[in-house]
Amino acid sequence: MKKSASSIPKREEIPSQFKWKLTDMYPSDDLWEKDFKICLDMSEKIQSFADTMTTSPDELLQCLDYNTEMERLSDKVYVYAHMSSHQDTTDSYYQELADRADSLKTKIASASSFIVPKILSIPDDRLNEFIEKNDKLKFYKRFLDEISRIKPHILSEKEEQILALSSEISRSPGTIFNMLNNADLKFPVIKDENGNDVEVTKGRYISLMENPDRRVRKDAFEALYSTYEKHINTIASTLSANVKANIFNSTIRKYSSAREASLFQDNIPVEVYDNLIAAVHNNLKLMHRYVSLRKKMLNLDELHMYDIYTPMVKDVEMEIKYEEAVELVKKGVSPLGETYISDLTKAFESGWIDVYENVGKRSGAYSWGCYDSHPYVLLNHNDTIDGMFTLAHEMGHAMHSFYSKSTQPYLYSQYKIFVAEVASTLNEALLMNYMLKNTKDKKEKMYLLNHYMEQFRGTVFRQTMFAEFEKIIHEKAEAGESLTATSLSNIYRNLNAKYFGPDAVIDDYIALEWARIPHFYTSFYVYKYATGFSAAISLSQQILNEGTPAVERYLNFLKGGGSDYPLNLLKSAGVDMTSPEPINNALKVFESLLDEMEELI
Repeated sequence: MKKSASSIPKREEIPSQFKWKLTDMYPSDDLWEKDFKICLDMSEKIQSFADTMTTSPDELLQCLDYNTEMERLSDKVYVYAHMSSHQDTTDSYYQELADRADSLKTKIASASSFIVPKILSIPDDRLNEFIEKNDKLKFYKRFLDEISRIKPHILSEKEEQILALSSEISRSPGTIFNMLNNADLKFPVIKDENGNDVEVTKGRYISLMENPDRRVRKDAFEALYSTYEKHINTIASTLSANVKANIFNSTIRKYSSAREASLFQDNIPVEVYDNLIAAVHNNLKLMHRYVSLRKKMLNLDELHMYDIYTPMVKDVEMEIKYEEAVELVKKGVSPLGETYISDLTKAFESGWIDVYENVGKRSGAYSWGCYDSHPYVLLNHNDTIDGMFTLAHEMGHAMHSFYSKSTQPYLYSQYKIFVAEVASTLNEALLMNYMLKNTKDKKEKMYLLNHYMEQFRGTVFRQTMFAEFEKIIHEKAEAGESLTATSLSNIYRNLNAKYFGPDAVIDDYIALEWARIPHFYTSFYVYKYATGFSAAISLSQQILNEGTPAVERYLNFLKGGGSDYPLNLLKSAGVDMTSPEPINNALKVFESLLDEMEELI
């Protein structure tokens, strides 16, 4: 599908074959309203279990079954409302549905907040006796064991109810930022390389940064960041408020830090986070070497931050239309076997994917859905190699969800975010292997090597820098320091200088980049991109070298969902993330790519 260079199409102008089918979830909004009311009713009735659930195995089972049913249905209500609003964030009708879904989630969390404290009030021997007396309760054993693990951080029933009621307030900084970032910010029009007007958007920004015309890159860079600069104090306030909310919740739940609280949810020791930063710091010479190579290949006296994304290999046309990208992704991941490819093909043909940018559409890309729907993928696709790899990435998420939901019951179907990035980046690694293997042209191979190194830069180095930024700002706030636009920008600028090294000019505007990163409102998330990438590189090599045994281990990992802790699931698949070894091994691959590129130039 072609888009005008000067404008973004409206939602209704996008052909239906390029839009996801949310009607597979709810054929009409009336049916959504019906389920919304059922959830409201259930949230009121759940309270009736408060006085009885600890009295017998049967009463406990009834309460857990009812709560599971309520959460499953409310997930569907919530996901549909928010995905509908993401199609066009200026549509007030679906914004209202999303707001109502948020309030419903808060109400349900509040109404059911007694469950965990009540379970924790049951002595261990009595709870074990309950499980022995009722076979159906054995289904909940892992769920109950997990509650025991978090016991030191659970408060009284009354306190839990207060926290549940405050959850919507805690989410407000992210909600405000997303509305500002997606609905209200308007970016300038610049001239492209042919002198035509082109509106800068978040969806177009990276393609503009890849433009071979340096003037276009510089203009787009300045257009984007000058817009954020106008709102920098407001955005600093939202990020600071988000950090304070994290600290409030971690303190009241008796964690030593907000970071520990976040990692505890996945049962990940903070040492895994620290190992990542330390391993990357120990290998920053490779990043600096890459920056030096980029400066040399672009033949620049000074390498600015708007020169980071443009391909180092010139005169290589790798425009990849969406339909071609689909076929290349299927060929790339073919080592995963016939069943995987058959399921993936059905996904491409069955309304899972919302392909192109439209006015008001949420920026970026994601995979989402609920237990009672197939997975969905939101894209803002451009016909670039990045667009193709984004497609492979998000379909990795989608297939992980598909196999997890097909194999696990609702309660154990949701895999932890720590393992989520493994499936997505493994798809990218297999696709890159296919592309490099089937490329005969020297320049095209160099172009792909450039792209692969960019994946390392963007996923291992960049996301670790983000993770270090989050660590620093939370520690400063926990020490009582204020987070202002100036202090946030100074921290961010210094990190850029450390990671990019002496051959990069650290432009003033790059100090504001923190202001446009939505992941900072899902704190301590981004490090998982780097750990996931490292695990994926290792698993992809096992799949390519071992074949069927490694494929079977990997597919069992996808089917595992949330049936075990992330570190255990990955270990059974073939990687041990408690060690820095996977990060070091991944960076050895990066070094080999540098070696190969230096030999080819």
